[in-house]
Amino acid sequence: MTERPPVTLARIAEMHAAGEQIVMVTAYDHPSARAAERAGVDMILVGDSAAQVVLGYDGTAPVSLDEMLMLARAVRRAVRTAFVVVDLPFGATEISDEQAVASSLRLVKEAGADAVKLEGGQPARLSRIRAIVAAGIPVVGHIGLTPQTATALGGLRAQGRTVDTALRVAQEALDVEAAGAIALVVEAVPAAVVAEIRGALGIPLIGIGAGAADGQVLVHHDLLGITAGRTARFVKQYAALGDAMAEGIATYAAEVRTGEFPSAEHTYPVADDVLDQVRAHLAARAH
Repeated sequence: MTERPPVTLARIAEMHAAGEQIVMVTAYDHPSARAAERAGVDMILVGDSAAQVVLGYDGTAPVSLDEMLMLARAVRRAVRTAFVVVDLPFGATEISDEQAVASSLRLVKEAGADAVKLEGGQPARLSRIRAIVAAGIPVVGHIGLTPQTATALGGLRAQGRTVDTALRVAQEALDVEAAGAIALVVEAVPAAVVAEIRGALGIPLIGIGAGAADGQVLVHHDLLGITAGRTARFVKQYAALGDAMAEGIATYAAEVRTGEFPSAEHTYPVADDVLDQVRAHLAARAH
């Protein structure tokens, strides 16, 4: 089997022009990135959603740049062909354009990111995008529901369902493209609104809870059924690994408690003369 060539910016543009769907999935560690790579996804997002699904925070805001770097480095070590995008976490870009560029440079130099992702389409966020792009780093935008600033949006709820919010999302999409983004993630926006925006853009639109788009992204733990509790409306679960993991560990625990594990097949043999020497040594030490 011939190994596919790496997914580059040029390849992403080709896919978009040809109407090929772009497949993106999140990954936060070496095993999940290796699985995504084996599955042949086009783009891997090291998302700040790791704050919740991996690190146990209540939201995305607490995750630090250093934590994102650690996770991204683990992902990068597993990836040979997929295009790796890393989220700029809350607090890594808010102070100034210079801070945003410095944070982005760290993600590229220390973690091997192919691009960074930045939430928001307000004027300050557009300034950050322009500065990062000017530094030679590709940027993926993110509009609609932006989890880092969800409180200001009224919580984790769909956007673009009123005239004002739909117009805001549409304008932000145009502005993010004009600022130099190479792709745009749109989250939790009505499919009909997204269809109109998609037709006005020249860059790929990656949907999450946004209906048909140029590609789709889902959280690794959500689509594989690892996430505990309720997931978002837009999540489709393709496996039930969380249940399988719990069942496997419970079976292991039961076998340990009954002495069924480990059995002889899980132990290493030893020659009789070696065992005789050990017995003699222990007997001598006992006296």
